[in-house]
Amino acid sequence: MSLLLAGKLTVGEDGVIKLAKKIGSGFTEDWLPLKGIQNGMIITTSNEKVTGVKIAPRNIFILDPSLQDNILISLKNFYNQIDFEFWLVVADRPVDISVYMSQLQLLFNDTPSPAIRKLIMQDINKGQSFINNNIVDTEYFFLFKAKDPDLLQKRVRFMINALAQCGLNASQVTNGDLRVVMENFLNGGASTEFGTVMAG
Repeated sequence: MSLLLAGKLTVGEDGVIKLAKKIGSGFTEDWLPLKGIQNGMIITTSNEKVTGVKIAPRNIFILDPSLQDNILISLKNFYNQIDFEFWLVVADRPVDISVYMSQLQLLFNDTPSPAIRKLIMQDINKGQSFINNNIVDTEYFFLFKAKDPDLLQKRVRFMINALAQCGLNASQVTNGDLRVVMENFLNGGASTEFGTVMAG
């Protein structure tokens, strides 16, 4: 169950997402030292801020061996440049293809050709199998913390630029990204059934 739907996360009048606290509660999330999620950062009770970058997945193993080697060497150099504590987090996000499925159904209804209708129906069936099997997107994050927002932004820019030199696209995490990470961490994939988080 979503933390927002369960009343664990609330949105204040200022638009800040907050984690509801309960005194004497036995829930893990009630013991976490979090104030909320705001401007792409998790705010802790000690006023430390956690932010980071989300990396777009890329399958380097379809590239020729020399390009693979170059990317792996660049990643090794990237890791050696990091001089602060970070967490590498892998989180699963459910795939929502409902809009795509609706468009396929409309296309199917408007197509008179039996051969094309058959092809569209195959795509509809494949999409339905994705929905029935809880298909997820795996997302990769580098997260780090500091009290100084300027230092955090400097680290975000460093990460984005350094990962670009490795041939990987990265962007600063959003509030939604951080909610997915928290949801995965707090639920451990048990109630949502779409993944867990691993930190390194």
